[in-house]
Amino acid sequence: MATLLCRLAASRCLTVSLRESHRRTAHVINQDGARLVGRGGGRPLTAPPAASSRGQSSQAAVEVDLKRLEGEDQGIVEVMMCRHKARNALGHVFVSQMRELVSSLSSDSAVRVVIFRSLVPGVFCAGADLKERALMNNTESDLFVHSLRSLMTQIASLPTPTIAAMDGAALGGGLELALACDLRTAAYSAQMGLIETTRGLLPGAGGSQRLPRMVGITLAKELIFTGRRLGGQTALEIGLVNRAVEQNQTGDAAYREALSLARDILPQAPIAVRMAKEAMSRGIEVDISSAMAIERMCYAQVIPTRDRQEGMAAFIEKRPPRYTGE
Repeated sequence: MATLLCRLAASRCLTVSLRESHRRTAHVINQDGARLVGRGGGRPLTAPPAASSRGQSSQAAVEVDLKRLEGEDQGIVEVMMCRHKARNALGHVFVSQMRELVSSLSSDSAVRVVIFRSLVPGVFCAGADLKERALMNNTESDLFVHSLRSLMTQIASLPTPTIAAMDGAALGGGLELALACDLRTAAYSAQMGLIETTRGLLPGAGGSQRLPRMVGITLAKELIFTGRRLGGQTALEIGLVNRAVEQNQTGDAAYREALSLARDILPQAPIAVRMAKEAMSRGIEVDISSAMAIERMCYAQVIPTRDRQEGMAAFIEKRPPRYTGE
């Protein structure tokens, strides 16, 4: 127990840089250090030439972009997947850019909620880039899947709530990305599934572990053994997604539902929300006695905050609280 408490105290259960100055610029860096994405509006910057390890291109395109919402939505950040030709397949450049972007968000105190969405019509993420994978030997394939697993863990470890908005297909690694998020919304028409067994594989980026924790072991085994695909309505019924909606004419109904959900989270006390996520995410992995100790440690982090004092004052004065994340 002592080891657990020490490890937790050294983890992000300590307030995760919430008193840092707010950063207004985020960026993505490719493997050669080229700056690709910047500024809150999500517009790609011109990238300097980057050497390609496979000689495919002299310049890496932006495959993952970032947008910071403003006004009343300030604090909501959108991670936008935009690898159009390959349907957001998880290739080397895509994974590298996503990794650097997620890393930049992990210590950004201005971020309250993160939405993962696709700018490619009809698809969230098509999963592995099989064309790239076909060029890899066994060792390279193993290392790349390890990097995918690491990316999903990195997403799951973000201190703020994360929402995956599935307006289209989320297959294999695409669904694993969504499973790494805290919450999921989907259009009824979206197709999702861990289909790796139909390709001679098994889910290797966390899906074989996260899906059973989400829908139960017996149902997860059925879905993975058969490689079955589900629509948004069925996914809602089994608890795979939090909300499912009819698709709209612009093809972004799940995103709009995710934005509505993010807006429900946004007014709440930032430190309290982060510590609640920490308590649940860590507590679910251990026995109930250890989980109670984790809850106590996380609760201790919110007691001295100004936000707690503000919450109490607002209740007594019968007014909406004004939280600052301090």
